[in-house]
Amino acid sequence: MEMASSARTVEEIFKDFSARRAAVVRALTYDVDSFYGLCDPDKENLCLYGHSSETWEVALPAEEVPPELPEPALGINFARDGMNRKDWLSLVAVHSDSWLLSVAFYLGARLNRNERKRLFSLINDLPTVFEVVTERKPVKEKPSVDSGSKSRGSIKRSSDGQMKRNPKLTEDTYEDEEEDHTETLCGSCGGNYNADEFWIGCDVCERWYHGKCVKITPAKADSIKQYKCPSCMKRSRS
Repeated sequence: MEMASSARTVEEIFKDFSARRAAVVRALTYDVDSFYGLCDPDKENLCLYGHSSETWEVALPAEEVPPELPEPALGINFARDGMNRKDWLSLVAVHSDSWLLSVAFYLGARLNRNERKRLFSLINDLPTVFEVVTERKPVKEKPSVDSGSKSRGSIKRSSDGQMKRNPKLTEDTYEDEEEDHTETLCGSCGGNYNADEFWIGCDVCERWYHGKCVKITPAKADSIKQYKCPSCMKRSRS
């Protein structure tokens, strides 16, 4: 198996995460037929590895205990023929997301809290493997880090009828360091957040939109218990 990465800074760890993620995504999408064929249920416990070289591998787990890096889910091949192919791939994707995060934070064990938060912000700006495999988000999305206000006031109504702040727009402040923030973009026009404009968040996909882009006014938003954006509405109808 691959030796432990030498990544130590936030940027190096994120680069390592991105490469491993790209490899896993390729295995579960572009190379899915090859991946499916390698996961023979009659073989021993198999794991899906994504390497920092952006290559993937289906192989037995590491023999040493404990392994040098966290190990992927064991025995993904056993359930292959007992499930719908799409459901099985989704299950592998979920386990792969968990593994990718565990490797990233294993490598980032010596980061301070602001660095850990910045690392997660970079990671969280990418669609998960599960989202890509189930086509909930496009593959082409890229992470972008930008500085901004510590607290920005967009509000939406949640499914239980209570008003809540956009969790992406409100972050804890630390006095010891400045930190970067993920810039919130409108899911419709791609425009940046502006505190002077009304925004509404979708309770299904959790993307945020200018009210004017989705033709929702603040008054109309007050009467909506659970808001679904046009994309989610179209998806539910299909």
